[in-house]
Amino acid sequence: MIKTIEVQKSFGSSLAVDRVSFEVKKGEVLGFLGPNGAGKSTTMRMITGFLPLSGGKILIGGHDIEEQPLQAKRLMGYLPENAPAYADMSVLGFLRFIAKIRGLKAVEAEAAVEKAIATCHLEKVRFQIIDTLSKGYLHRVCFAQAILHDPPILILDEPTDGLDPNQKHEMRQLIKEMGKHKAIIVSTHILEEVEAICTRVIIIDQGKLVFNGSPDELLAQSPQSGQISLRVLGRKPEELREKLKDLPGLGTVSIKEEKDGALAATLSAKAEKSLPAARVARLMQEANWEFDQLYTSKGRLDDVFRRITSLDSAEEVAK
Repeated sequence: MIKTIEVQKSFGSSLAVDRVSFEVKKGEVLGFLGPNGAGKSTTMRMITGFLPLSGGKILIGGHDIEEQPLQAKRLMGYLPENAPAYADMSVLGFLRFIAKIRGLKAVEAEAAVEKAIATCHLEKVRFQIIDTLSKGYLHRVCFAQAILHDPPILILDEPTDGLDPNQKHEMRQLIKEMGKHKAIIVSTHILEEVEAICTRVIIIDQGKLVFNGSPDELLAQSPQSGQISLRVLGRKPEELREKLKDLPGLGTVSIKEEKDGALAATLSAKAEKSLPAARVARLMQEANWEFDQLYTSKGRLDDVFRRITSLDSAEEVAK
């Protein structure tokens, strides 16, 4: 439903976005990541029609954003980063105004407004002036205007910004549910959000696309991915190291003695080998060794993000 083809944007002699191509289909929630100044916001503004392209093409539901802007924009709901709204209007008045702009008829408009208010939990502030709202409520009002006309495409820039932990959870669940039947782009700097709601991730750095894949594929690039953490009780480091030698596929072992005397071990498999946690558990149980912790690490997104968006790594991934 969203397709960018070799998209470019220049500001004078500076190339902010360099031949970026990706696609978002119905049923996908795409996490759009990148460090500050990477070209992420510029790309979002081009997709929504707020910035002209310097090169390439963007299709929204098959409509060219530059040649058929009205048809393309009708298919989109957009939540900008700073959640702009008319400060002197009430919440209800603002949403009715947006419904009118969207071309919804009277009965249809009122039903859409009430549904958006209920979906975004705005009942308590429906008559309140927008200028008096907290940042969290203001953000919810702006999310409500984005979904008011039930668009098949949502473009969300920092959708949980300013929300408390409970509100963040509700918003993420809402986006996840909507993502089952819409095409959604979520621009965020919160990496945990990617794991919570996104089915696919792209990373842009220095104007170039440097990663396009699933969250699991991104996590798999972490040095910690697949590492096993084991905590053994009542044993000495040399005993544990000797015992672990019996594990097929074992590569490196790191053992640290903790304050309570327990041994915290980190195990990594040899290259091209696997080291299932069940195999480690069986070794401990067969030896009647006591342990109170055993798990396989999924990896750390922050580590992968830093590696991918460093200059050398970006060049390596882009090849």
